[in-house]
Amino acid sequence: MIDDPYRDADLVELYDLDNPAGEDHVYYRALADAIDARSIIDLGCGTGLLTRSLAGPGRTVIGVDPSHTMLDYARRQSGGESVTWLHGNASAITGNGTVDLAICTGNAIMHVSPEDLPGTLTSLAAALRLGGTLSFESRNPTYREWERWTPEATYAERVTPAGGLREWLDVTDVRDGRVVFDAHNVFPDGEDRIYTSILFFRTAEEFQRDLDLAGFSDITWTGDWHGAPIDDASPFYVFRARRA
Repeated sequence: MIDDPYRDADLVELYDLDNPAGEDHVYYRALADAIDARSIIDLGCGTGLLTRSLAGPGRTVIGVDPSHTMLDYARRQSGGESVTWLHGNASAITGNGTVDLAICTGNAIMHVSPEDLPGTLTSLAAALRLGGTLSFESRNPTYREWERWTPEATYAERVTPAGGLREWLDVTDVRDGRVVFDAHNVFPDGEDRIYTSILFFRTAEEFQRDLDLAGFSDITWTGDWHGAPIDDASPFYVFRARRA
């Protein structure tokens, strides 16, 4: 049984407001069109905002996520009926070798532990056809973004459909690329709903090694959504690889 990492329906209702479509969605939609992807897997699809926008005539889209709450929300949204939703992680994906494009967006791959990453990439490779494309983004560890996640820097108050909220982040542990932080969400009644997240920051070379071992080739990465080279000031990098 997979524990639901986003089990609070009130906060899931706010997820798309906090994470609206942006350049990342434009990039992945353009990639799908550029390679004429007829079948797409979105691993870590969350509320399905991007996933649903990828669906269309002649295209099969599968959204996979470990959160029942997020998937239930995704199914209820406009266009949700055009997507096949799977509960689970990469092991829930059928390795039939027919998929054109696999994506893992919103830095979702950072939630995958070092122990699980090789199996995750192998499952994605097994699902892709020969020459099929995998693409994802991840935060750049040299940018050290977690140092900006202090209560003082992240504190905010706002009015939402769930009521007035006070919010902030608090990093509790950093070691060997593993960052643990609490997201505080204080509701009008004073209840603080705390969600603890663990992110794994990896270098491009570490990703390249694991992608190569999983059977990928033509592995490239850039420092933004427009193909810029990566440097220490790049907050994230965008990966692209093909099943060898």
